[in-house]
Amino acid sequence: MSHGTLAAALLAAAALAPAQPVPDCKVVPGWEQKGPARAYTADDLFEYMDGNAEGYLIYGFRKMNGLTCAKGEVEFLMDISEMVDADSAYGIFTANRDPKRPVESIGMAAQIQPRRATVVKDRYYVEVAANQEGDHTAELKAFATALEKRISGRTTLPDAISWFPREKQQSLRMVPESVLGLRLLKRGYMGQYDYGKAFLVRETSPEAAAAVMEKLRARFGNTHPAQVGDEAFQLSEKYLGRMCFFRKGQYLGGWANVAEGQDPLALAAALSSKVK
Repeated sequence: MSHGTLAAALLAAAALAPAQPVPDCKVVPGWEQKGPARAYTADDLFEYMDGNAEGYLIYGFRKMNGLTCAKGEVEFLMDISEMVDADSAYGIFTANRDPKRPVESIGMAAQIQPRRATVVKDRYYVEVAANQEGDHTAELKAFATALEKRISGRTTLPDAISWFPREKQQSLRMVPESVLGLRLLKRGYMGQYDYGKAFLVRETSPEAAAAVMEKLRARFGNTHPAQVGDEAFQLSEKYLGRMCFFRKGQYLGGWANVAEGQDPLALAAALSSKVK
């Protein structure tokens, strides 16, 4: 390919790529920008939020663009963070939401509180926060709705969310590192249930997942082969209790801390059957 042809191809790809969402105070009438725009990357985010920066970085934070919006004496801080993927964006949303408050269907998910609104759509995490006391729910929701429309990409939750059983589910969240406290399971989803913990970890390829399975066998030692997915094993361990691990393609999954009266193998097989 000639240099000219390559340049044309790159320009065409850039034209087709979704535009970076840009904060804009005027998406809601009556609001104006106050002060300069903000822009941060993983290298300097600590300058903006100091002790809270690590909570973003562990979820694959790439960059943030922000503004301060004013209407009379009221000021809103608006920030749009780009994460590495939709799973990471949803992960930071769930980590920061209030579990006692409802989640709304704006983008992939949203939560509107009296002084703070958060929205997740595709790989973007949007925050709008009021500096002043009081109930700002209506205008925060207006900002959340308007900003969501400016972001392209998926509005459905990550596929893995629907693979976990819902019955007796206490919580389901993205664990950004060391799923089940195991460094070998770098990042994945974990569901807490009345009778145990279900988990799913996506590796870069089936081969990478198989290599992790081999390391897990070596780490635990006394494992017993099982027939689930492409490969599986069972064991009982001091801290993680009765467990069953499986691999299906590039996914690792299973159950841990399974209560007596429940079958870890049957639970793992049911979870494996949902993985696509």
